[in-house]
Amino acid sequence: MLLARYIQDDLIECGCDEAGRGCLAGPVYAAAVILPSDFQHPFLHDSKQLTERKRDLLRPIIEREALAWAVGVCTAEEIDEINILRASHLAMHRAVAALSIRPDRLLIDGNRFTPYEGIEHHCIVKGDGKIASIAAASILAKTHRDQEMLRLARLFPEYGWDKHKGYPTKEHRAAIAEYGPSPHHRLTFKL
Repeated sequence: MLLARYIQDDLIECGCDEAGRGCLAGPVYAAAVILPSDFQHPFLHDSKQLTERKRDLLRPIIEREALAWAVGVCTAEEIDEINILRASHLAMHRAVAALSIRPDRLLIDGNRFTPYEGIEHHCIVKGDGKIASIAAASILAKTHRDQEMLRLARLFPEYGWDKHKGYPTKEHRAAIAEYGPSPHHRLTFKL
């Protein structure tokens, strides 16, 4: 399936998506991606619909061919402090702020967003399966976050983050019950 722009005009569109919102541990990551208007790749789709191998193959292609891209992060501590929705939006704001090109329009995966510095935005439910730049952002957010969770898994191997990346699996909950929460667990979540 070929994904497209949101509006066919000359404005600079930037897709934004996050990864790790539903996890019990680790940061939430967001990416902002500005693609050339003619960018296409046969694998480009919502990161959740792709295998890890396809995501890892697409990441360097997106990073090389995007007009601009950036990743923003909110730590588990920040998530506990301001809540996961606000932290997801803050991570997106950080990603947009880090772009080398200021976009004219933000395309947000989902149904809510905190406006960013006067830039027009559109919330698109399941946008990562409809809009090329959001799909690209979903892939960058997911692969960058997975890379960080693999790094943290080497420091805290008892939690199995190398397998489930901090999501609430049975194995993860059993490890929390046995070892207690790590410094990277979100203490306001039901662990």
